Amino acid sequence: MVEALRCPVVELRQYTLRPGGRDVLIDLFDREFVESQEAVGATVLGQFRDLDDPDRFVWLRGFEDMDRRTEALEGFYGGPVWAAHRDEANATMIDSDDVLLLRPASAGSGFPAPVGPRPAPGEPAPPPRSLILATIWYGHGPFDAAFVDFFRQRVRPVLTGTGCEPLAYLRSEHAPNTFPALPVRLDEEVFVWFARFADEDGLDRHLRGLEQAERWREEVLPSLSDRWARAPQRLRLVPTDRSSLR
Repeated sequence: MVEALRCPVVELRQYTLRPGGRDVLIDLFDREFVESQEAVGATVLGQFRDLDDPDRFVWLRGFEDMDRRTEALEGFYGGPVWAAHRDEANATMIDSDDVLLLRPASAGSGFPAPVGPRPAPGEPAPPPRSLILATIWYGHGPFDAAFVDFFRQRVRPVLTGTGCEPLAYLRSEHAPNTFPALPVRLDEEVFVWFARFADEDGLDRHLRGLEQAERWREEVLPSLSDRWARAPQRLRLVPTDRSSLR
């Protein structure tokens, strides 16, 4: 029996916040905006502090399909919880329009199920058990099936050999944005992979090892740069107390 794909549609959302606003937004988000979104059909996959930017909040939201996305967004943003708290949330934000719409690049590349239950609102949470690395490649053109094969056969083995096993890898979803109140960067071609590390040292060791790996420098990176994509954006992400991805 083939297991159903978890969250075939995913939003990667990066918010630029006013100085000092991130903890205010995270406290509000973790308390009010998790269960209320999931009650109308969205899945809050994870929410994070950017380790390298104190004014950036990053989160992931998934849906069963594009029609369900429209229904869930209409239900949440037209509902009582957002109406009660939107002014407080919006007051923390400078920009919330940096949004990539994604889909798993292959049948087995979506996000796994959570390893345990999410702490309840207000419940003491253990320190984050991990750090998440999101690597965003911006393409010269579409990341097609040939690139997915290239990633699996050429890129992933080098990542694994330097201490990194991708949790999920996704590419652009170009379906029309049927909820225009929330803009999406539909003109971008991206390929994004996510990995979990035990701590910052482990993540940094992987990045150093990648730079030093002969196969990466001489084979993989030239092919990536010449044929597929420009230099990536890397996000080092610390899960919040109520992030399912941690």
